[in-house]
Amino acid sequence: MYSCSDLKKGLKLLIDGEPHVIVQYDFTKPGKGQSLYKCKLRNMITGALFDRTYRSGETFEPASLEERDMQYLYQDDSGHVFMDKKNYEQVFLTEDTLGDDKYFLIDNMDVEILMYGERAIGISLPNFVNLRVTQSDPWVKGDTAAGNNKPATVETGYTLQVPSFVEEGTLIQIDTRTGNYVTRVKE
Repeated sequence: MYSCSDLKKGLKLLIDGEPHVIVQYDFTKPGKGQSLYKCKLRNMITGALFDRTYRSGETFEPASLEERDMQYLYQDDSGHVFMDKKNYEQVFLTEDTLGDDKYFLIDNMDVEILMYGERAIGISLPNFVNLRVTQSDPWVKGDTAAGNNKPATVETGYTLQVPSFVEEGTLIQIDTRTGNYVTRVKE
């Protein structure tokens, strides 16, 4: 069991029978009376955000979540398909559940799937992924006023800003946490 003093950003709690994560946290000690813990919580299943205020002395149940090593297989009409590496069971995640993480998935990529019971509710990608640029405007000499960056689209459909020397067909490394260009990758 967690107490109010354990509350912090990123802590996962079980509230009303569903897992929630603390997105924002604020501690207030009024002049008199009990301390207040103001939290912005996100439902990990529906994605809904809401605010709650707790008083000191309240307790919380930790959410029983499990991370499983899985491999991304493919995408079809029902969603994205992942396979458990131990027992070869397949798990489906919808595009709504994945959010922008869908742009960083490559066939046969190893990922960690966050499970609540037998239900997949989230994904943890590797920090960096290598993707090939499929569309990029050519660099024009004298185009330095715009900070030397230009938009480029990679093979998964994701669009990001890259340096002017990156051309179509170039393999680049992208930080999956921020979605930003990191470096060119030698082949």
